[in-house]
Amino acid sequence: MATAEKKIIRNERTGQEYTYVKHPSGLDIMVWRMEGFSGCEALFGTKYGSINTRFKTDKDEAYTEVPEGIAHFLEHKLFENEDCDVFELYAKTGASANAYTSFNQTVYLFDCSANFKQSLEILLSFVQEPYFTQATVDKEQGIIGQEIRMCEDNVNRAVFFNLLKAIYVNHPVKIDIAGTVESIAEINAELLYKCYYTFYNLHNMVLAIAGNVDVDEILEVADRLLKPCEDMHLKTEFLDEPEDVAKKEIRVKMACGLPLFNIGYKMKPLSGKAGLRKSVTAGILAQLIADATSPLYESLLEEGLINGSFSAEVFSGDGYFTLIFGGESSEPDTVYARINAEIERLKKDGIDKERFAVIKKSMYGYAIRNFNNVESVATLMIESRFDGVDPFDNVETLAEITAEDVEELLREIDSEKSAISVVEPA
Repeated sequence: MATAEKKIIRNERTGQEYTYVKHPSGLDIMVWRMEGFSGCEALFGTKYGSINTRFKTDKDEAYTEVPEGIAHFLEHKLFENEDCDVFELYAKTGASANAYTSFNQTVYLFDCSANFKQSLEILLSFVQEPYFTQATVDKEQGIIGQEIRMCEDNVNRAVFFNLLKAIYVNHPVKIDIAGTVESIAEINAELLYKCYYTFYNLHNMVLAIAGNVDVDEILEVADRLLKPCEDMHLKTEFLDEPEDVAKKEIRVKMACGLPLFNIGYKMKPLSGKAGLRKSVTAGILAQLIADATSPLYESLLEEGLINGSFSAEVFSGDGYFTLIFGGESSEPDTVYARINAEIERLKKDGIDKERFAVIKKSMYGYAIRNFNNVESVATLMIESRFDGVDPFDNVETLAEITAEDVEELLREIDSEKSAISVVEPA
């Protein structure tokens, strides 16, 4: 195997740096050495999430479509190998291991304060050794099917995914990450192997490690355990998504105290640095509109229309971008109307420049503080790589954004391209 070349990436603004390695196997390796820290975090992930149900490689003539929920199903199955459960191996090193599947990625991880090398060997080994049989797949269908049914009673999950179903016409982000009982019933061992060898190709993966670790020791393990593979030039595809929402509202009744609501404003998705800049700008805008110091929050709280659960977030990824407001209210439609009115007022009068400066400074400070947390640093590295940006682009973007950028984005928000999801007490 060819020798891996190391490159130091340094940010002059913060003085922070990490090592990037394009490993001969095809894997991107990112190591952020944090001297003086006792713990370390290692993430080994693939750019494969619940939305990637339609794909092809240069070896395929046509796109393959697979059942919803298969990425999450595959994550579960990888923890079982032919000989034992992977958690039994980690128990011997003392590491704490986990995994997660999101809309955009699947990540396997561990954190430890000792026996790092042995834990890394476990991580790199089991993720590269799939073992599926129809019998174990049938068993897992029952387990995950039960999880899906249990989640059907979760009001917070219901109000969120109902909003996505109202917002998105075709994009698979509207489907629960775990899929449905019906969709996972279509999964078999052959499909799992197809998805594994397509998405768990090292050219589509990243290893991100933060902590008091040695780069050369990591590369020694990588050289020994990584299995070189051919770049299959993976392509994923989504059906065209219209600008308008699928429907203006979805209302259901469930067991809850106060009505829960999510209000979403559908906006144009972007990728790479443009996507990051839009997300960061929208994050500032969300706080200007609805954080605890905003005129809207204060008036709604004083009138008893919201409580402390009211918040706003930016929900964005590959092919989707939504600004979401949520919380509890006895009058969610009134809150919806008031948010629309506040957005129009800000378009007309402009944003509060002093509050903009305070919010921007606060977000920048939060980003800098996260450089002192091994979990945050490792997560930042892997997510940035999958998004096609550098881990330092977030702080650089925050430093550059102006009030005029926020006002420009504000003009893109259109109440006609918004929807509300409400869960009312049964």
